[in-house]
Amino acid sequence: MLRVLCLLRPWRPLRARGCASDGAAGGSEIQVRALAGPDQGITEILMNRPSARNALGNVFVSELLETLAQLREDRQVRVLLFRSGVKGVFCAGADLKEREQMSEAEVGVFVQRLRGLMNDIAAFPAPTIAAMDGFALGGGLELALACDLRVAASSAVMGLIETTRGLLPGAGGTQRLPRCLGVALAKELIFTGRRLSGTEAHVLGLVNHAVAQNEEGDAAYQRARALAQEILPQAPIAVRLGKVAIDRGMEVDIASGMAIEGMCYAQNIPTRDRLEGMAAFREKRTPKFVGK
Repeated sequence: MLRVLCLLRPWRPLRARGCASDGAAGGSEIQVRALAGPDQGITEILMNRPSARNALGNVFVSELLETLAQLREDRQVRVLLFRSGVKGVFCAGADLKEREQMSEAEVGVFVQRLRGLMNDIAAFPAPTIAAMDGFALGGGLELALACDLRVAASSAVMGLIETTRGLLPGAGGTQRLPRCLGVALAKELIFTGRRLSGTEAHVLGLVNHAVAQNEEGDAAYQRARALAQEILPQAPIAVRLGKVAIDRGMEVDIASGMAIEGMCYAQNIPTRDRLEGMAAFREKRTPKFVGK
C-alpha cells in the first residue's frame, strides 16, 4: 500500500457555541486540519465521536455546520476530505438514543437540520471526498452521498437501512442515491435496507474506488488523500466552476445544462490561471495555478 507523505499541522478542534461534547480530543466531535508542504490545499474534517460511533447527534451536527460555514469562505481550501477518527466506523447514522428523547415536533426540526447539513456539504464550493474506512449506515451514507467523490475500504459496510428501523431516508438519501445509481437500483436498496461491502459498492458505482484495508485501518483515507493530491495541481477556479456546471446541469434538461456550462466557462475566461495554462502549454512547462 502506498503511503502518502506530507507535512501535518495539528488537529484544530472546533466547538459549536453553547454545546457540550463527548468527543475524545479537546472535547470536540469535529476537528479540522489543513495539510502543509506538498499537500497544502487539502483540508481534512475528522469526525471524532467514539462513544456513539460518530452518530449524528445534536452536537455533532452543530459543530459540522459551523465548521463548513467557516471553511466555505476559505479560498485556500482546494479539496475537503471527510474522515473518521473512530476505527472501523465512518459514521453510524442517526443517534437513535438521542432521537428517542425528542418529541415528534423536535424530530421534524432535527431531521430538517440534517437535510440542511447534507445540502451544505453538497454545495461546498471545493471538491469533497468521503474516506469510508468502516461502517457508513443511514445518515452516514447520506453524508458520503453528499460528497463529490467516495473512497471505501473493501471491507467497509454501507447502506440506507432506515426501513429496517421503521423509517425512511430523510437527509437526502431518497434523492441522491437514485441520481447516483439510477431509480430502480436505488429503490431496491432502500426498500430492502440492504447493506453493501465496499467492493460491492464499487461494482455498482456507489463509490469511486475500493481498496483492501490495511493494518492501520485507514486504507480508504490513504487512497482518498492520493486522489486529493491529483486534484491539487489543477486550476482551482476551473475545478470549482466545473463542479457548479455539473451539479446544476444534472438538475435540468441538456439545453439548459449547456447554457449553465457556457456561463461557467465565461466566468473562467478572465482568470489569470487560464492565461497561465495557455502560456505553460506554449512554453512546454508545468503550469503554476494560483486561483486567480
